[in-house]
Amino acid sequence: MSTQRLRNEDYRDYSSTDVSPEESPSEGLNNFSSSGSYQRFGESNGTTWFQTLIHLLKSNIGTGLLGLPLAVRNAGILMGPLSLLVIGLVAVHCMGILVKCAHHFCHRLNKPFVDYGDTVMYGLEASPISWLRNNARWGRHTVDFFLIVTQLGFCCVYFVFLADNFKQVIEAANGTTTNCHNNETVILTPTMDSRLYMLAFLPFLVLLVFVRNLQALSIFSLLANITMVVSLVMIYQFIVQVLPLENKMKDPRKFSFILYGGMAIITVLYISLGSLGYLQFGAKIQGSITLNLPNCWLYQSVKLLYSIGIFFTYALQFYVPAEIIIPFFVARVPEHWKLVVDLSMRTMLVCLTCVLAILIPRLDLVISLVGSVSSSALALIIPPLLEIATYHSEGMSPVTIVKDALISLLGFVGFVVGTYVTLYELIQPSSTPVFINSTSAFV
Repeated sequence: MSTQRLRNEDYRDYSSTDVSPEESPSEGLNNFSSSGSYQRFGESNGTTWFQTLIHLLKSNIGTGLLGLPLAVRNAGILMGPLSLLVIGLVAVHCMGILVKCAHHFCHRLNKPFVDYGDTVMYGLEASPISWLRNNARWGRHTVDFFLIVTQLGFCCVYFVFLADNFKQVIEAANGTTTNCHNNETVILTPTMDSRLYMLAFLPFLVLLVFVRNLQALSIFSLLANITMVVSLVMIYQFIVQVLPLENKMKDPRKFSFILYGGMAIITVLYISLGSLGYLQFGAKIQGSITLNLPNCWLYQSVKLLYSIGIFFTYALQFYVPAEIIIPFFVARVPEHWKLVVDLSMRTMLVCLTCVLAILIPRLDLVISLVGSVSSSALALIIPPLLEIATYHSEGMSPVTIVKDALISLLGFVGFVVGTYVTLYELIQPSSTPVFINSTSAFV
């Protein structure tokens, strides 16, 4: 989140370290409820533990989940689930490292809150390398850049997902039956290009991102989770026939429980859906498992329900880059122009994600590129290096240093290899035949 927030109800200044005259800095840290300008934990407008859990689940359960069967097909039925388990455990561990380092700097610097960028900046300032200390501010800029790329990348994926699934449902409408036991091949009724479907969703998503309050967005997250849970239950029912959030909490002490509990649920979902989906559809699995579901109204409704969930999720994923980018421009205009600039920037960013989605309409490649370029850096590369920079002066065991180095190396290999393979596929598409079933959206 940006440190250049405006002091109003939508852009509060989260960088203040002021505490009230009645309490010491340590007391201010204990209850995070200073009566000064800083408005933070324990407030009426903070998110509850349930809202935080909803946001956590929603942020990690999206279109990528539906693409995991294809990942298992590429990795193999043994290495696929095992890799998902290992990466899941490592990712959760890295999340814990990030939270631990953030808390460390909160107490050391008497700050009630530091975000991801602040934590990396302070970590570099504590580094034994003078060049890193002198350029610590670039740590914040790097994190902000990757956050923007990651979240807007997800938003691009959502455009592609919505277009693919709605196009598929509409084109197969004439051949849709009530028989869900046979995935019969039907003749699709051609409609407009998938890119035109993306443009059709554009005005509705622009209106959605005009909701600027995270607490209000929790309502949309809940609706999205409900529709996705129903959709996932129906997907599981078919395939088994054969076989960040702490920052806004009122009580941040519950965040560790929510983090590990929520991520345990997510990891189980990832492994089970990826494995069972591949075992059900085999080599014919597509970029999203919804595109492999039978051509009956029950499973066509799954695509529509999940698409509704993805539609509402767009606003949640959009929130982070909006918090980084928009205050920078809003702070530089007169008061009477602030709202206009805010809404204009939101509209421009949504249009940007739509244009990028149109340029790269293959769902599997978009997911792969976003994950390789920025998600690996934020989730695997930066947190372990941050731990070394933060705690090196306090003494770290060689085992911890080796562990952190190996995790960062793993993330870097994924970054390089994943990016190279995806870009190569974009430049020189594979000549491997594309499997077409009754619900394939496009070749």
